[in-house]
Amino acid sequence: MAQRFRGESVHKVDSKGRVSIPALFRRVLEASDADWTEGLQPNVVIVYGGASQNYLECYTQEAITEVDAKISALPRGSKGRRALEHIFNGQSLPTQTDDTGRLVLPAKLREKIGITSEAYFKAAGDTFQIWAPDAYEARNADIEDWLSEQGDDFDPLTLLDDDPVASAGE
Repeated sequence: MAQRFRGESVHKVDSKGRVSIPALFRRVLEASDADWTEGLQPNVVIVYGGASQNYLECYTQEAITEVDAKISALPRGSKGRRALEHIFNGQSLPTQTDDTGRLVLPAKLREKIGITSEAYFKAAGDTFQIWAPDAYEARNADIEDWLSEQGDDFDPLTLLDDDPVASAGE
């Protein structure tokens, strides 16, 4: 099983768009890149998506290869395949970290999601997300509200039961 990203943190973004990736995230990028060896920089694919996506989703080589294989399995010319190719091939940026573990976020991407001086990194399993800190707070509020509505004795692990819809009380 592939390593997973875990945790969250806020990092400064300099005037050139350079931002340090959390150290634990770098280890996952390295372990999930078959081409990485000591002295090389790990690859990452930043998917920025369409107008409605207000964060950057960063994929390891292993994760993006899995997505690419699933897209390739769809019928050529199908609407779903074309949409996924548009997002994952057209609206993405293959890149590497620099030798100090930083990503360079182009101005276009920073402007798209509203990043100025800080970036919020959020683990999402086999990917991690980069948000403008205030946008993430607004987005996360609905999850926190939903969790608080579940009551004091709610165990989030019940969401992993066989019937997640019934377990979630929906």
